[in-house]
Amino acid sequence: MKQLWFTCFSIVFLNSCQQQETATQKAQDIPVDTEVPELSIFQLPSQWTTQDNQEIVLEELQGKVLVMAMIYTSCQFACPRLVADMQRIEKEVAVDKRSDINLVLISIDPEHDQPDTLKQFAIENDLDPARWTLLQGNQDNVLEFAAVLGVQYQKISPVDFSHSNIISVFDHQGVLKYQQEGHGQDNTRIIGEIEALVPRDN
Repeated sequence: MKQLWFTCFSIVFLNSCQQQETATQKAQDIPVDTEVPELSIFQLPSQWTTQDNQEIVLEELQGKVLVMAMIYTSCQFACPRLVADMQRIEKEVAVDKRSDINLVLISIDPEHDQPDTLKQFAIENDLDPARWTLLQGNQDNVLEFAAVLGVQYQKISPVDFSHSNIISVFDHQGVLKYQQEGHGQDNTRIIGEIEALVPRDN
């Protein structure tokens, strides 16, 4: 039953991303204390560990606009560029809206990326802990979440992975609103999507 639910969730969830041009709903129209929507990632029961070695479920990220990507810390090419893209997005979001976003990196190499490794990675890359969350999960949870995001990855050597480079934007209730694929993209659209999801009184 769980597998059937997840398969249906993934198909509908990813399909909703393809229809985002007409289906986007502004976060300011959605009270944060309403019931979690059916297509929210907060419906996933998976357990994760942060760079500060705190165990959480995704629902604990509720309340902020989430900007998420999947990486691994030993990556020497694609992941540093993906993180740099997210840092550029962070800087381009209006100053008065930055406190309402949470930039989340999820490791596709949980065996290597233990919490202390994630913590060191955050320090080395000047990722402000007030706005950045790095997550490690077990292999099953990582595979499940990658399927939800449409991220494909494969281990190609003991230390390297081939993977999609996608930045995903979720509203305050964990519903996917926009995805940007590739490196060095023009951030005009994604910044607009993020800022539109921040309540007007921020």
